[in-house]
Amino acid sequence: MDLNAEVDHLIKTSESWLPMIMEYGSRFLLALVTLAIGWWLINVLTHRVGRLLALRNADLALQHFITNLANIALKVMLVVNVASMIGVATTSFVAAIGAATLAIGLALQGSLANFAGGVLILLFRPFRIGDWIEAQGTSGTVDSIQIFHTVLRTGDNKTVIIPNGSLSNGLITNTNRQPTRKVVFDVGVDYEADLQKAREVLLELAKDPRVLADPAPAAVISTLGDSSITVSLRVWTKTSDYWDVMFMFNELARDRLKAAGIDIPFPQRVIRVMQESAVK
Repeated sequence: MDLNAEVDHLIKTSESWLPMIMEYGSRFLLALVTLAIGWWLINVLTHRVGRLLALRNADLALQHFITNLANIALKVMLVVNVASMIGVATTSFVAAIGAATLAIGLALQGSLANFAGGVLILLFRPFRIGDWIEAQGTSGTVDSIQIFHTVLRTGDNKTVIIPNGSLSNGLITNTNRQPTRKVVFDVGVDYEADLQKAREVLLELAKDPRVLADPAPAAVISTLGDSSITVSLRVWTKTSDYWDVMFMFNELARDRLKAAGIDIPFPQRVIRVMQESAVK
């Protein structure tokens, strides 16, 4: 009798729990299927987004950033939805995520500003890797563009790391963006010099294959200084030839002008000394 009573009790207990087990079991199974399919779809979607960005020649760092951010955000949303399917209250869960996000944002204000600056730089591309830029009081070649900072290599091979927040909000001069640059070479000649001859000598220097014919080179009288007259040679070159042409002008100008009998005077200053007679 005791055995029969136990069996009856077990049957009654199973009958009361079976519907609940079936209900929550089906929910749990459906949640697992949803999680697996959703996880797979998110990976496929973010992979296609990455391929689309690659086809549009987006920066590699930007591709990784956008795809990773989208992947993480979508998977968090998926996990929250799956949790709600099996009966977990997600209101407090979402509130906790929001509070944590706010706390992290307040603690990392400077880093978030650099993060936003990096996104803007990668999106709008004011400069690219290999460009020579002037920004934040520093000049150099762009070695890499990271999410939080940009790395420059100066002319004397120093590495300078600039936060993207200040970089994106400041003045940036990019000397490589345009295919050509204007070379302005100024030289001071004596007031007694033949200005026409000086202009001819400088224009003769401009007869170099690296100097572009259009716009045509020009030599003008730009300034009447205290001790010299400034003759300005203005030519256009390819951006890659700018410094070579400038150095060539610096090297040859003095000898060519001297051979033509044109002096380059030293800066002069006239000082008058007045002596007062002794008062008796």
